[in-house]
Amino acid sequence: MTAPVAPGPMAVLGGVTHRFGKVTALDRVDLEMTAGGTLGLIGPDGVGKSTLLSLIAGVRRIQAGRVEVLGGDMVDPAHRRLVAPRIAYMPQGLGRNLYPTLSVFENVDFFGRLFGQGKAERRARIAELLEATGLAPFPDRPAGKLSGGMKQKLGLCCALIHDPDLLILDEPTTGVDPLSRRQFWTLIDRIRARRPAMGVLVATAYMEEAARFDRLVAMDGGQVIAAGTPAELRARTGEADLERAFIRLLPEARRRDHQAPVIPPRAPDGDGPPSIEARGLTCRFGDFTAVDAVDFAIGRGEIFGFLGSNGCGKTTTMKMLTGLLPPTEGAALLFGRPLDAGDIETRRRVGYMSQAFSLYGELTVRQNLELHARLYGLDDTRTSERMAAMMAELDLAGVADQISDALPLGIRQRLQLAAAVLHEPDILILDEPTSGVDPVARDRFWAYLGVLARERGVTIFISTHFMNEAARCDRISLMHAGRVLAVGTPADLAAEDPGGSLEEAFVARLQAATDGGPAEGMPTGAVAPEAPVMEPASATPARPPRRRDLRRLWAYARRETMELARDPIRLAFALLGPVILMLTFGFGISFDVEDLPYAVYDQDRSTESRSLIEAFAGSRYFEEHAPIHSPVEMDRRLQAGELKLAIEIPADFGRDLTRGRVPEVGVVLDGAMPFRAETTRAYVQGVAQRHLEEMREASSLPVSTTPSVTVETRFRYNQAFRSVEAIVPGVIMLMLVLIPAMMTAVGVVREKETGSIANFRATPVTRFEFLAGKQLPYFGIAALSFLVLSIVAGLVFGLEVKGSGLALLTGALLYVAATTAFGLLVSAFMKSQLAALFATAIVCMIPAVNFSGLLTPVSALTGGGRVLGLAFPAAWFQQISIGTFTKSLGFADLWHNHLALAGFALLFLIAAQWVLPKQER
Repeated sequence: MTAPVAPGPMAVLGGVTHRFGKVTALDRVDLEMTAGGTLGLIGPDGVGKSTLLSLIAGVRRIQAGRVEVLGGDMVDPAHRRLVAPRIAYMPQGLGRNLYPTLSVFENVDFFGRLFGQGKAERRARIAELLEATGLAPFPDRPAGKLSGGMKQKLGLCCALIHDPDLLILDEPTTGVDPLSRRQFWTLIDRIRARRPAMGVLVATAYMEEAARFDRLVAMDGGQVIAAGTPAELRARTGEADLERAFIRLLPEARRRDHQAPVIPPRAPDGDGPPSIEARGLTCRFGDFTAVDAVDFAIGRGEIFGFLGSNGCGKTTTMKMLTGLLPPTEGAALLFGRPLDAGDIETRRRVGYMSQAFSLYGELTVRQNLELHARLYGLDDTRTSERMAAMMAELDLAGVADQISDALPLGIRQRLQLAAAVLHEPDILILDEPTSGVDPVARDRFWAYLGVLARERGVTIFISTHFMNEAARCDRISLMHAGRVLAVGTPADLAAEDPGGSLEEAFVARLQAATDGGPAEGMPTGAVAPEAPVMEPASATPARPPRRRDLRRLWAYARRETMELARDPIRLAFALLGPVILMLTFGFGISFDVEDLPYAVYDQDRSTESRSLIEAFAGSRYFEEHAPIHSPVEMDRRLQAGELKLAIEIPADFGRDLTRGRVPEVGVVLDGAMPFRAETTRAYVQGVAQRHLEEMREASSLPVSTTPSVTVETRFRYNQAFRSVEAIVPGVIMLMLVLIPAMMTAVGVVREKETGSIANFRATPVTRFEFLAGKQLPYFGIAALSFLVLSIVAGLVFGLEVKGSGLALLTGALLYVAATTAFGLLVSAFMKSQLAALFATAIVCMIPAVNFSGLLTPVSALTGGGRVLGLAFPAAWFQQISIGTFTKSLGFADLWHNHLALAGFALLFLIAAQWVLPKQER
């Protein structure tokens, strides 16, 4: 399925400029990549490497300049669609292109489906890829439970499933341990040996792995500052180390006053307990032991390095030492005292930086630091001083007023560093704090750590994957599979390797620990066997991808269904939520006014007054309570809510009535709820009028006039005049717009947040296929929800469909197609799941409750209210629901409603496609 690579360069960039608002990410970049080579982009985070890679991959829109890839202009949509099957793109971040709830096999299978591979071809390719990467023993393990190294290997499998000619990897090994990094690049080398024409374009933060690439492009400030082979760059700068060579290549302003950090030797421990001590520290999650009986002690002012394979328990150990996670067994001691997570004074002495960004993304850099200072009780003067120091030392002044979520990874890491040391703690616990940070900033930070440890006696517990950083520690601990393998000085551990290399000694320790493969259930990368790498699937040119392919649509629908089925909370919300709300509304909302509690203050006590009282007592609308004996008692019982109305019969009521006079009977109503009070007044008048008519007919009263016309009111629909006949069909309308729309609204935006949206942008999938594929599972659940609601309406509330059941079913299907499409529309332009949920709920509820006919008929609305009601599908389905349940209506009466709903579904889906860009802006 691979097309022959055309002679000439794989990618050519000329004068490429790209801006994000006022920030220039790329500034007139020129670049050329030859076929079959490996090109590495080196430089700190935030200099434009990711932007450059995304432009070449076709996932980002070109603003200015020329980008030609595989012989064509990437501005041309037709060319992007043509070359999409020949490009593989892995975005930055561990497992960012993976789906955590899908298994290893299911993730790779999904990518195979996106590229139109048949079942037999997919299975053969997956088997070869998993064998080659050492993932064959774990096909059923969810991607979310893999270690960092295994995630990256799985991401590589997904990228290689379609035999690309150009493999684009954006920092694929950042945050990955040295052994897994070595396995990853060994795998790439083996694949390239079998496919020498395949080009590999990589951005990396690790200079030791950059040395293996054919050519390097050094970047800073959005510009190319140097290009050449690793040997050429070292020769140009006169440095033997590539990291030092990169620093020499930086502009003078960037490297001014830079010096390699020199940390003085640590003085011998004095008296007193260790700052940090772990005694048999153990943590289990169910049957899985993450940390197994760990023991170590860290003295005051010591820099203690924590090294280990991904998933070995480093982060879990750090969380137990900060009180964020309780140990299952053992004890954690700080300053000789057992750690108490609730002791605020102890916690003020500890600074912690998590591996993932844990500050507030919606706040600016300055606001995050101000909040952190206040949480630790710093006064205004000290806050200003410490913030100014952190801004200068960690180079945050230029981004102080930018939103944190919009910052590149490395700058977010520096912000976390600033927050961790802002309150000047006695202990610093740093979980991979320099991942993604450029060499100059790393050196400055380590120089700062040296000052903290040596001059201020701060104890530093730090995990890292950089071996040159580990060499700066006083002691280091090597950890694997939850156990500490060795503890010692870097020199002592490096001496275990014949060449004196700390990295080689570390890798040798891990290889010895993983000899025979990892234990089942331990998500740690094992040494991949020397499995044969698969042959290219075909040597014949690939056919261009189809413009429309239902297989790609089905791939997204199938994947979304699997993710939904494995999320019991979302599934329960989708299926049980509407039923619970229907029962709540059906029983809790009623316009029926019956069994109204009343009492009588009878001051006459005549036959006529007792007859009037009996008329009220015989009505189903009223419920008689104990008589009232005084006006004060009447006020008290009404005020307490015991009575809803009180009837006051005056003295001489019977005498006046028999003499043809018009006696006045006082009725006091509780008007707290005007609608019920107005209805109650009508009931009272009706009972009294009927009682008088009965008395006249019995000739006990003089007849003044005889009406010539009698008006009798009959109800054409809902003859029993039950509120449930109107409420329940309306609730069905409400549930089928609210829940399905909210469920669908998180579909697209969730992929934006996790980064898997890159799979849509980097593959041949069209916008329609992507959106319709994500809509189908929610459409199916909404249709099932309608059937369940209809059954509940019949069994619980006794409602029957008096009209056409087929018209109701057709209307419901068109309605949920429209509501789920509306959810997609909201999700397409929102940036967070929370915003999408709130927006969908508000936009759906207002027209569905107020302007759909649920409370007031649409025909009675005027002006903007009527327009708003008819401009949303709820009003059109409300007529179908009420019409089929209560009015015996069918297709002949409701066809225009069905047509309107179909139009809404189509309109919303088209609008969602228009709003969702295939390329990132």
